[in-house]
Amino acid sequence: MGLAWLRLMMLLIPGPVQTRPETQAAMAQDIAPWDHGFRPTYARIRERVRAIAGGIAGEHVTLPLQGSGHFIMEAAIRTLVPPGAKILIPMNGAYADRMARLAREAGREVVTLNLPNTRGARAEDIAPVLAADPAIGHVALVYSETGSGIVNDVPGIGRALREAGRRMLVDAVSAFGALPFNMAEHSECDALMFTSGKCLEGMPGIAFAVARIDTIKAAAGQAGSWCMDLADVLAHSERAGFGSIRFTPPVQVLAAFDVALDLFDAEGGQPARHARYRANADTLYDGFVAMGIKPYLAKAEQGPIIVTVHQPSDPRFDFARYVEALKARGVLICNFWTTPEPTMRIGAIGALTPDDMQRVLAIFRETLAEALPAAA
Repeated sequence: MGLAWLRLMMLLIPGPVQTRPETQAAMAQDIAPWDHGFRPTYARIRERVRAIAGGIAGEHVTLPLQGSGHFIMEAAIRTLVPPGAKILIPMNGAYADRMARLAREAGREVVTLNLPNTRGARAEDIAPVLAADPAIGHVALVYSETGSGIVNDVPGIGRALREAGRRMLVDAVSAFGALPFNMAEHSECDALMFTSGKCLEGMPGIAFAVARIDTIKAAAGQAGSWCMDLADVLAHSERAGFGSIRFTPPVQVLAAFDVALDLFDAEGGQPARHARYRANADTLYDGFVAMGIKPYLAKAEQGPIIVTVHQPSDPRFDFARYVEALKARGVLICNFWTTPEPTMRIGAIGALTPDDMQRVLAIFRETLAEALPAAA
């Protein structure tokens, strides 16, 4: 699929991401979200998303919620983990920290497993904790940890949880559509959460959970919040139809997301999206090594979503100014880091190609030579 259109700015953050002109154009319309003419679009999106997740009709359902990934994670925790119950969270990045806060503030008991933020969590990390504490009923984990770029072994951990009789919640916000996961193969997974503005290359503003219908219905009434109750989202859908939404949605975002899903299918779906992002990340990683900039992760741990590198140790290096200098040349990266030491996070996702990454690397070199002239 060709992606060579005029770009005024290349957006290289872990989301929201660079989008296609067709997706952008779909935003330029006025829509009534409850109009009967729009209901088929909304219902169709829910079916398409469930299919990407490998969900089974009658067993799994797509439950949308207005807002960001944090909103849908809180809703899933509140809905599916009983108040006061124990939930295990592997702690190896900034977004695991946020998940733990969401759970604690929802009144759930968080059991943390501290792991290095330089490698993904694996089943052998989780199993001993579960064996030592039978009261842990759920494990929640981040699939792609964009604080550093690692990928946790969610499928492998899921299999271990199924054998142990425990349940799983997956933050797939920066993974869904790129990293593989099949709900039909993971009966232990109660919900898989993600958003419109990440690997599916839509606009930000709507979040989704693909969830098991039986566990959602069994959890009715325990969320402690009307807005954050996924059981109520399902009940509304069954009552008013799957083309209906409870509260006013970012309806133009939904229209654009429908177009983004068309483009996702045309590219070849998850395998093709993953392959392009993998090539993007490899191009960045190898290019930074060639420039003498040290990646934060070993190559074997480097995921396909975001590449994190150490900032130059030269005391003259001013990160804030460097970010602005990159932006002036048409490259926008994160202006903050979430690792213990100073790093730079460069996104490999969005409507960008390895050729774009080569241009990005050239701009990094040029900008760095300007920032540190004696080292050029």
